Amino acid sequence: MTGPVVRVDTTSPVPPYEQIRAQLAPLILTGQLAEGERLPTVRQLAADLGLAPGTVARAYRELEAAELIHTRRGAGTRVAALPSEPKHLDPDRLATLARDFTTAARALGADTEAILAAVHKALDEGVPSPAGTPRSVDQQL
Repeated sequence: MTGPVVRVDTTSPVPPYEQIRAQLAPLILTGQLAEGERLPTVRQLAADLGLAPGTVARAYRELEAAELIHTRRGAGTRVAALPSEPKHLDPDRLATLARDFTTAARALGADTEAILAAVHKALDEGVPSPAGTPRSVDQQL
């Protein structure tokens, strides 16, 4: 994985595994991490972040459960293919995406007003979603 950088704030009340998951999920969903792109190994990312390997492994398990990544012995952990057609609106999935965004935004120090402003701006200027509603996620990973 080149380019995006994962950051973890160990003073945050948000668990480190959740911070990792919340940063990677939007990057995968928006295509900033492309299908087939190899992610760092659990041990490598843990060493880079100064975390226990189990913490990174949990983040990866959460991403695998969401079908965003897949791990195969010998092939490593890679970004999974996203469905070509959007699924019907799942309120629980939408809530998870909103939580991911707000968690990442709060980790950057954004307050509620800044988060809402960013969402409004993304809706106004973003990439059209499958349903025709603009959307955009702009995040350094």
